[in-house]
Amino acid sequence: MSPPPIRVAVVNDYEIVVAGVAAMLAPHRDRISVVELDSSLPVLSDVDVILYDTFAAIQGDGVDLDDLVRGGDAKVIIFSWNLDEQLVRAALERGAAGYLSKGLDAEQVVAGIEAVQRGETVTPPESTESGERTANGEWPGREFGLSAREAEVLALITQGLSNREIAQRTYLSINSVKTYIRTAYRKIAVSRRAQAVAWGIRHGFEPDRVRSVVPHSQR
Repeated sequence: MSPPPIRVAVVNDYEIVVAGVAAMLAPHRDRISVVELDSSLPVLSDVDVILYDTFAAIQGDGVDLDDLVRGGDAKVIIFSWNLDEQLVRAALERGAAGYLSKGLDAEQVVAGIEAVQRGETVTPPESTESGERTANGEWPGREFGLSAREAEVLALITQGLSNREIAQRTYLSINSVKTYIRTAYRKIAVSRRAQAVAWGIRHGFEPDRVRSVVPHSQR
């Protein structure tokens, strides 16, 4: 008899991001049951695993895992394209049970979730390289040609962060942040920060506050 699906909550500050992750996992609903999607809210349901997507979010030792779990027993997996060894180590030291790359395909993500549920600690291979070319899922501005990294930087600009704060949040160098800003500005046809913020507000780059819980009868 097959074991029941692992109950998963997907968490990120952007509704489009959590919906994209849920859509990626949907074909594997016999193994993974996404029961809650949260944007800027703590997890409400009794779940086995919380998949924390780091798009434009706090990372490393800044993640408040206790706040995510809120007294439950769920295991937290960080889901990110930021695979810096220091970042991975900091997340695990804070209590994360695993760290998965957003460059993985759906089958690999599901296998990682299953491994964590079995009690294993899953981390990216040391040879894994960060790269937006392999980023999966959805993000705001993708339809305008923005890469995952460009969109993340633009989201943080819309949130009011400085270049230095963006670099600290994303574990990028200042020069890399400036490069992403230049390429993003070119794609959205703006030249100043105030224009970028206004564009971001108009196009969904402010954090959402949404919870979607699957009714009990559908689980």
